Amino acid sequence: MMTLRNIVHRISHAIAWVMVLPIIFYQKFITPYTPPSCRFTPTCSEYARQAILKHGPIKGLALAIWRILRCNPWGGSGYDPVP
Repeated sequence: MMTLRNIVHRISHAIAWVMVLPIIFYQKFITPYTPPSCRFTPTCSEYARQAILKHGPIKGLALAIWRILRCNPWGGSGYDPVP
């Protein structure tokens, strides 16, 4: 029997994968043809993918947006893993 918690978890997981698919497309088909420009490791797109899959669509998207906002000439650089 499906409980409400299971239903919410499955919907959240499905939404996360729908959000990750464009990132995977970008990584496979666009990134190889552009020069590397991310200041952080892992790259911003990989960070977004990991954050969404690890924390779900809402918190993962918030972490990804915060990371992209920090990826600028005045921001930091270096190793910045998904918390």
